[in-house]
Amino acid sequence: MARYRVGIETRERILSATRRLLSEVGIEGVTLKAITDQASVGAGSFYNLFGSKEEAVFEVVREAIEAVDPDPEGVGTDTLADLVDAFVTFMTDSSPIARIYLQLAVGRGLTDPAIAHRVVRSHQRRVERFADAWLREDPSLSEQEATRRAEVMLASLTGLGLSALLDETFDMRAHARELVPGARSTTEG
Repeated sequence: MARYRVGIETRERILSATRRLLSEVGIEGVTLKAITDQASVGAGSFYNLFGSKEEAVFEVVREAIEAVDPDPEGVGTDTLADLVDAFVTFMTDSSPIARIYLQLAVGRGLTDPAIAHRVVRSHQRRVERFADAWLREDPSLSEQEATRRAEVMLASLTGLGLSALLDETFDMRAHARELVPGARSTTEG
């Protein structure tokens, strides 16, 4: 039991160090040595828990996404508005982590098949959640149409997220609201 607890504590120290480094120096400054030095662990301990520094970074990203998840138990209670709001919250409130996720997804995902696979799998899960919400909100839709709408909505949200990350004056939340069916337009009185 004590060994298990030590493993959990070591894992959390590594993730805390990774989180801290990401916010202080960005992805370029996050090295295995920097993580292990900050966490006060050896490289062997790191590799017992994570296969690579990218794996630790993705875990930090996963935790940030999970922190804003409107349906963390996955029971299908989230609405499109909930999912859009969670996406916006991740991109705006966790902007350093969101920026790093996009850097890894696009930059390294194009050249590293393992990262590409992980990003695609994550995207597919997001599409499934959005499509499921579309079907709950409009049962007349076919699964194919719900999936198509989910893909378009996620592409739009990602584009809005890029704008928000590049321009701090961009109001992503206001624009994202326009994507939700039945939402009142911000251009209306």
